[in-house]
Amino acid sequence: MARSDKVKLPSWISKEKVCLKDLHAVKSKLREKSLHTVCEEAMCPNRGECFKRGTATFLLLGNICTRNCLFCSVPKGKPLPVDENEPENVAKFVYENNIKFAVLTMVNRDDLEDGGAFWVKKTVEEIKKINSEVKVEVLVGDFNGSFKSIETVMEAMPDVFNHNIEMAKRLFPKIRPKADYSLSLKILKFVSENYRIPVKSGFMVGLGENKGEIFELMEDLAKSGVKILTIGQYLRPSKKNAEVKKYYTPEEFEEFKVFGEKTGFDFVFSGPFVRSSYMAESVFREVKDENN
Repeated sequence: MARSDKVKLPSWISKEKVCLKDLHAVKSKLREKSLHTVCEEAMCPNRGECFKRGTATFLLLGNICTRNCLFCSVPKGKPLPVDENEPENVAKFVYENNIKFAVLTMVNRDDLEDGGAFWVKKTVEEIKKINSEVKVEVLVGDFNGSFKSIETVMEAMPDVFNHNIEMAKRLFPKIRPKADYSLSLKILKFVSENYRIPVKSGFMVGLGENKGEIFELMEDLAKSGVKILTIGQYLRPSKKNAEVKKYYTPEEFEEFKVFGEKTGFDFVFSGPFVRSSYMAESVFREVKDENN
């Protein structure tokens, strides 16, 4: 995390250090199968904690994104050809490491006709072919608005559909110029209306939005059928990325949680280090228990 922001880093933005041996063990297994994780590529502050537990969020379709969002540290440029062995390798990793809840995310692949939907589908299918009891959450991009691509992914019957809105509407032109706020809402609504699985989304705060915009964003997500919401503090991964404009306090994150619960979400996970895939299995189990 870059420390050159004009806003001083507060005391509550601190993570416990973990043993490098724990990190190396998971990384070695991933490298053996030529797999990528968003934990590493996006420099997630929770990666040490998750690797210590033996979990990771798989980053499908390589580690080079075709978009240029200013908040993200995943490399940008021309992607390499799709690794056709990736779905099977992910499935083997899930099986060999006894993972019961797998989270699959992806880089944007605007160079592919379907945006990579076929490979997301195939990965889910390969995981469930080895062990049908494994739950799978898919965290996908907008596929340039192709509902056909969304349908392709859903053919694999994932257990959770996740598409992150990422930030308040006003910030999109500057920070997410190749994405579209309204389109993301339409995707979430399409899935919520046509498939009977939990729909999830998440966003960051601290990029220059105000609280009114945060509350409006939450209301828009609730109207779009989102049932699980994650809210976390934006932490600048490098000097090349957008600056942090504000560090929200733990009390403010609690305020967002309370507002979200009143707005109608089944579950609101809100805190400085909350990320979309962080503790995903625990969130899924809790929502499932509450709805049974």
